[in-house]
Amino acid sequence: MEIKRYIIPVIKFEDLYICPKCIYNNYIYSILPLTKIRSNQRIGPHNYDILSIIFGSLLGDGYAEKHGNGTRITFYQENTHKDYLMWLHNLVSDRGYCPSNIPILQTRLNKYGKIRNIIRFKTYTYTSFNWIQELWYINNKKVLPHNVDVFLSPIALAIWIMDDGAKVSSGIKIATNNFTLTEVKLLCSILNTKYNLNVTPNAAGDIKKEQYVIYIHKNSMKNLVNIVLPYIHVSMKYKFNNYL
Repeated sequence: MEIKRYIIPVIKFEDLYICPKCIYNNYIYSILPLTKIRSNQRIGPHNYDILSIIFGSLLGDGYAEKHGNGTRITFYQENTHKDYLMWLHNLVSDRGYCPSNIPILQTRLNKYGKIRNIIRFKTYTYTSFNWIQELWYINNKKVLPHNVDVFLSPIALAIWIMDDGAKVSSGIKIATNNFTLTEVKLLCSILNTKYNLNVTPNAAGDIKKEQYVIYIHKNSMKNLVNIVLPYIHVSMKYKFNNYL
C-alpha cells in the first residue's frame, strides 16, 4: 500500500518542534497517521507539549531506548505511585503516542535480590525520536542535553519534581545523583534564569562518588507552586511541603 506524504509549510506549525531532518526547502514532510506504520516512516513534527513531557520524564525516572530503527520512551514508577503513573499514561495516550491499554503491575528483582513492584508503559517507536535518544545518551549513559532549557516548560518541571522530588526541611530536594556536578550546576542556572528559583547544588550520598542533588529553597516555594500547580497530580502534593 502506498503511503501518502503530506507537505506542510513550517510557518503553520509555530507550536511544534520540527526535527531538522524533516525540513527540506522550508517545508516539513509528515506522514499520517503516526501509529499504524513502520517506525522508519514515522517522522515528525511533534507537539511541544509531548516533547516537554518526555524531557521532564527523562530528567526523572524515564528513559529513551533504541528499538529497531527508531526510539521509544519508557515511563515507570514504583507501584506506590501508580495513580501518578496512570495520570502520566493518560497524558501520553490521549495525544496518540502510546496504546490506551491500562499499564499492568510487574515485578522485578533489584541488584540486592529484593522484589520490586513497578508499573510502566512505553510510547510507540519513532525514528523522529532518535534525536532525543542521541541527545540524552552517550555510550548508554544518560547525560544532560545542551538544549534542555528549551523543553524545561512548567509541565516538564512538574513531572521532573513528581518523579524525583522529595520534601526536605522547608524546601524540595530533586535527586540528580546520576548527573555530574557541571550538569547539576547547569540545571540550577536554568531554574534560576528561567523561573527565578533560588536553587543550589548540594552534595549527597557517598562523597567519593561525587553525587549531587538540587535544593529548592524555602523562599522560592511559593513561586514554584505558582509555576507547576496546574500539572501536579493530587497524589504528589505531599512533595511540596504543605505549600499546596
